Amino acid sequence: MTTVKNVLRGRSELGVGVILFLLGVLVLTDALTLDADVVGRGPVGPATVPLVVGCGLLVVAVLLTVDVLRGGRGEAEGGEDVDLSEPADWRTVLLLTGVFLAFAVLIGPLGFPVAGALLFWGAAHALGSRHLTRDPLIAAALSLLTYAVFDRLLGVPLPGGPLMGVI
Repeated sequence: MTTVKNVLRGRSELGVGVILFLLGVLVLTDALTLDADVVGRGPVGPATVPLVVGCGLLVVAVLLTVDVLRGGRGEAEGGEDVDLSEPADWRTVLLLTGVFLAFAVLIGPLGFPVAGALLFWGAAHALGSRHLTRDPLIAAALSLLTYAVFDRLLGVPLPGGPLMGVI
């Protein structure tokens, strides 16, 4: 008797196909619910690119799933340095997840410059850097630079938080 576990064994790419399909459905749903005035914007509006991307995601998901079910497998690159026999480093994954969640929670009250500096420093720390003076300085510089580029040069408003009047 063939079980689901036996059918899915060695076909982890099916998970990627499912994720791509769900992401495509989400993008299409959001694009179709946009409140866009077609008369004021013409035929190409704010939903055009999300519709194309969503359809592309669905097509890629279906093609990948069909390929995997027919026996296709992705091949590792010759120069790939990942040892698949080693277990995953869940500590690093959980630390990075915590850093990203903390960033999402702190960006509102603290603003992007402070939350971004904590994000950059936390990610560097989670990935193994242990320079106690250099890492926070680089994180603060990257955060301020990113804030300046997006908020000032590109005109994409980011929350400044308590530093809004200073920066």
